[in-house]
Amino acid sequence: MNKPSPATTQDAVTMDKIVALCKRRGFVFPSSEIYGGVGSTYDFGHYGALLKANVKSEWWRAMLSERDDIVAIDSAILQHPRVWEASGHLAGFTDPLVDCRACGQRFRADDLAQVPCGRKPSLHPGDSDECSLTEARDFNLMFETTIGPVKESGATAYLRPETAQGIFINFKNVLQFSRQKPPFGIAQIGKSFRNEITPGNFIFRTREFEQMEMEFFVPPHEAERWFEHWLGERVRWYVELGIRPDHLRLRAHDPDELSHYSSATSDVEYLFPIGWSELEGIANRGDFDLSRHAEYSGEKLEYFDQGSGERYVPHVIEPAAGVDRAVLAFLVDAYDEEVVSGTAEGAGELRTLLRLHPRLAPVKAAVLPLLKREGQPELAREVYVKVRERVQAEYDDGGSIGKRYRRQDEIGTPFCVTIDHQSTDDETVTVRERDTLAQERVPIAEVAALIEERVSAPWSTPKLMS
Repeated sequence: MNKPSPATTQDAVTMDKIVALCKRRGFVFPSSEIYGGVGSTYDFGHYGALLKANVKSEWWRAMLSERDDIVAIDSAILQHPRVWEASGHLAGFTDPLVDCRACGQRFRADDLAQVPCGRKPSLHPGDSDECSLTEARDFNLMFETTIGPVKESGATAYLRPETAQGIFINFKNVLQFSRQKPPFGIAQIGKSFRNEITPGNFIFRTREFEQMEMEFFVPPHEAERWFEHWLGERVRWYVELGIRPDHLRLRAHDPDELSHYSSATSDVEYLFPIGWSELEGIANRGDFDLSRHAEYSGEKLEYFDQGSGERYVPHVIEPAAGVDRAVLAFLVDAYDEEVVSGTAEGAGELRTLLRLHPRLAPVKAAVLPLLKREGQPELAREVYVKVRERVQAEYDDGGSIGKRYRRQDEIGTPFCVTIDHQSTDDETVTVRERDTLAQERVPIAEVAALIEERVSAPWSTPKLMS
């Protein structure tokens, strides 16, 4: 095996570099770009969609495949308006809003020190003599829509601002069919919508986003223990998938930050280029949600323990993560630049790569014929078919082999399989490893199983050693 000399690495990531790479390599595009775009809305391209699907798959693995006390649900985006009355969203899901009469822009009144003035970006709203800000007023973040063809009284509905309420209103249904009893959880992944006043920072804060939420229903006296359990589990999930531990932290909410129903909430935060920011929140929500929906619906949402004869409204521990934020964190943490040293392929060149966990990588293996003649493309196609039966793979014959390697590095592909002159003679191929640039000859008959095994193997980011 040919191992290159160590490369010179640096943590060179910026948000501008992430945005540029995502556009260049087809991860994320501005939505409706040919029409000038829509503020803070994005479309995920081929590799972005694959990465996003892998993040969600790993979350499902942690919630369902590795446990037997959580079940899945997929609730509707449109729900009865009374759901949002009971949850408090209709009355209290607001941000303070101010308008600037001079530039016509709107700002969150509690965020003025963090945003640029509409006319003088070096200043903040209200700092310029030209600014004329209105009094702050409450702005409800829910998107309003109409059910049915005619807008009339009683037809108003809302796009859900979170997926959690769809779980709470189905608690009784799930309890009846799932054969579960507290402590147990209900998990779902789905789209949510918030009419944010000041979205931004790429896909970190958008008006349309996906959430991974799980509500864990527990006997009241066990709530504190399970809250601590889920704090540890959620941090472990990110670390297991390659996030550097020193770029993660748990931040407990101060008493004045807590929601009125929460006895404790902590955020899993990641050190983005924009600073420490929330990836997900873990909250001890008490019995607020089930009690409120029971009150507003007239249905009893409680659990009766036949063994003890005890009847109670379960308390809820909620880990709630953003899919898009997780994708961004994995991209940021994986981004690397290095000057390849020694005698390795491309020595002396600066290469950009995504050191993604192989399980998260959009493509696990790329199959590359060295030449477009001498039977190499035909053999490469045969190898590609075998590999893609095991893992997500792609065939790539566009451009020089060096350019193809660099393209796969930027996509985050952990393994490249190259078919060359020797392959047609002895039925072996070269497997090139993304992170070390090491290459080894492998029999064609074994390459698919080898890559599948390595994708599933324990992995930690080389950036921990840089």
